[in-house]
Amino acid sequence: MNVISLESVAKTFRDFWLRPTVEAVRDLDLKVEKGEVFGLLGPNGSGKSTTIKMILGLLKPTSGKIALFGLDPRSREARRRLGYLPELSYLHPFLTPRETLEYYAGLCGLGRAEARSRSAQLLKMVKLEEVAARPLGGFSKGMARRVALAAALVGKPELLVLDEPTSGLDPISTKEVKLLVKALAAGGMTILMTSHLLADAQDVCDRVMILNRGSSVAEGRVSELRGSLEDYFLAKVGDADGFVLADFLA
Repeated sequence: MNVISLESVAKTFRDFWLRPTVEAVRDLDLKVEKGEVFGLLGPNGSGKSTTIKMILGLLKPTSGKIALFGLDPRSREARRRLGYLPELSYLHPFLTPRETLEYYAGLCGLGRAEARSRSAQLLKMVKLEEVAARPLGGFSKGMARRVALAAALVGKPELLVLDEPTSGLDPISTKEVKLLVKALAAGGMTILMTSHLLADAQDVCDRVMILNRGSSVAEGRVSELRGSLEDYFLAKVGDADGFVLADFLA
């Protein structure tokens, strides 16, 4: 059974009078197997965020079928088995990393002792043990990102959805996150990620799909690429024409 399954999925946004305004996703088919690291790539406005929200059950597709573990993505059982790292992480600035993780562990139904143990393990994993008692309000973006990643893992999800996981991280932290993603996948976790950093996707993804204007324009295994993922991406999506400055500079 596929962990993620999309069949002929489409999403059209409508205005107040129910007139179609944006066809964000068009006739999309997607299969992700257990233990895979799958990259969902595309330029801004290509439909990546809409697709992720439908997979998470936050948006209902206009047509088509979506299943997580063979279940409705809005079901409690499906949501219990997934973790999510959004592109923008909103953490309470007055809580410490330890308090934040223990709070999320409680939401996952863990007892107090297990929540403490799990939080300590995750703080060690993301290398924040020394600042575990400091309020998050004083953290850099990269440090806060590590806390958010740990929070996404606190329930030991079977499916981890990462939206721009290396955003705001320095090169060393970026490498550590990529190693972590590989280790989680090797342990049997399924990972779906989006990234604008194509080199990162090439380093960690088993397969990728490239979206453009709501449709899939390419899908395949990274290991079968001849050359860089960036070159392949540009060939499928098209090079940017750049800004038109002639009138402004005249």
